[in-house]
Amino acid sequence: MAAGLKHIRRCIGLDYGSKTVGVAVSDPLGLTAQGVEIIRRTQENKLRRTLARIEELIDEYQAEQIVLGFPKNMNNTLGERAQKTLEFKEMLERRTLLPVQLWDERLTTVAADRTMIEAGIRREHRKEYVDEIAAVYILQGYLDRQAFEKNQTETV
Repeated sequence: MAAGLKHIRRCIGLDYGSKTVGVAVSDPLGLTAQGVEIIRRTQENKLRRTLARIEELIDEYQAEQIVLGFPKNMNNTLGERAQKTLEFKEMLERRTLLPVQLWDERLTTVAADRTMIEAGIRREHRKEYVDEIAAVYILQGYLDRQAFEKNQTETV
């Protein structure tokens, strides 16, 4: 590695829902997030195949960190979905042995929907993409925050 270049950790971003998990991955430099896929399951608590697929994606992209969307309520409280996300975080950490960062995902689905409307995607097709686009927003928000904090420490 060239002198002065810090090792960049490639990240996987996840938007965990009751029947789907939207997946995004960062580029090797940790600057941008791209959508990868939506993992679908028939029952909310059937997570074995979902976790196995996430492990495959971690291996494929050589990810060293997971960023998991954390669905807080608009008033900053934690509801049932947030509790399920915390349980999923623990499962991910145990199974992958990777650090899992929670990222406030409030309004990411709204932003994803707006993006699809602007792109001209018909309403009946938006459901097919919303979780993957939300995962991109979650991961990109995290990457942007990391870049901002890095710039702050370098300019001090």
